[in-house]
Amino acid sequence: MKNRQLKPAKYFLLFPLYFFLFTNPAKALPGEKTETVTAWINAHPTLRPGIIDGLRVRKSETAAQQFTFKASILPPGELTLVKDKGTIRHERLAFYDQINGVTFDRLQESLRVIYGLAIYQDYQRARLVYDYPTPETIDLARRQERPLLAAQEGQLLLGERYAYWMEVTNTESGKAFYGHLTIFQKEYLDKLETQLRDR
Repeated sequence: MKNRQLKPAKYFLLFPLYFFLFTNPAKALPGEKTETVTAWINAHPTLRPGIIDGLRVRKSETAAQQFTFKASILPPGELTLVKDKGTIRHERLAFYDQINGVTFDRLQESLRVIYGLAIYQDYQRARLVYDYPTPETIDLARRQERPLLAAQEGQLLLGERYAYWMEVTNTESGKAFYGHLTIFQKEYLDKLETQLRDR
């Protein structure tokens, strides 16, 4: 999955083409203060029209097509309480699309559009840490005659600047209608990897 060549996107999010022609490189990322990230979201041409509150964005043309962006003070994965509530620890892009489906290529393109070339290149050079489902989990599910957990397919990667978690949820037909890409501080990589391997 990691070495897939990115295909030209025929669509992005739910917005007109001109939104991503003028997207600026990221200026607020995990590790920044909430005020800095809030200001960046409010100034971002792709995110700004759908802001719910300072740190969440939602765009939807129909119930069958939705995009959400969320910046959070919490580490990714299972709930973990933190003392410092003024620092963003992860940001998450998520799609629900019953019409076009959600692919790894689409999630990668969303990263490039929202964060710019530098972060996209950090992702492209990132080392694959965990790729699932593994052959072992697939074999175990077959032997136990049970479906894989929500047919989730994903990757955990470690870049020079950030860590990345990408996941799609496949339907029985093999097409994914939901997927997310999360960019987060590297210090939480081991915690998230353990959670993903144990679920």
